Amino acid sequence: MSERKAPYAQKVKRAAHLLLFKQHKRPGVKGWELRRLLGSDYPKVLEVLNSYLSKIDLQVKTIFEEEPQPMGKPSLEQLERARFYVTLRNGPTLKDVKMMGWRIDDIAGLAITISYVISKGGKVARADLEKLLSEKLPGWRVRTNIDRYVKAGYVSEDESGQLYLGWRTRAEVDQKLLMESILKA
Repeated sequence: MSERKAPYAQKVKRAAHLLLFKQHKRPGVKGWELRRLLGSDYPKVLEVLNSYLSKIDLQVKTIFEEEPQPMGKPSLEQLERARFYVTLRNGPTLKDVKMMGWRIDDIAGLAITISYVISKGGKVARADLEKLLSEKLPGWRVRTNIDRYVKAGYVSEDESGQLYLGWRTRAEVDQKLLMESILKA
């Protein structure tokens, strides 16, 4: 182990446990929890953990839930309000996705849903999305799929029936790459 990583060995192990095992309703850990459990140098601990995880195609991802993504390097105060997740570094292959129990049309519907919400400025009426999806998917699957996306955390729904991107989309989906791929097709 390198000199830089040696003093962090126990903290890296603890950080991996915190990030990989679900402890709350949602996976991941808030920055203030990491500071409390690992100390004020938790960003460095996460850097070391990230270098270990890169060897197995995983990464520690930082999601700013209550505020927009900061430009440049975020401050410690911003990091304390952020949530940290472990996600795939390069995204799943089609074979991986099939093994997760999702049909190819479910995945296509999710891609349509995310891209439609993004194209409408981040919020869309559920009825509008249902109408769009019913052109591409069997009618009986549309409501089921949208409910599945909401339950999985890819999309969130408010009381008025407005849908917007959920925590899981922000953590797992490269939105820019998705939109570029759609525009190229």
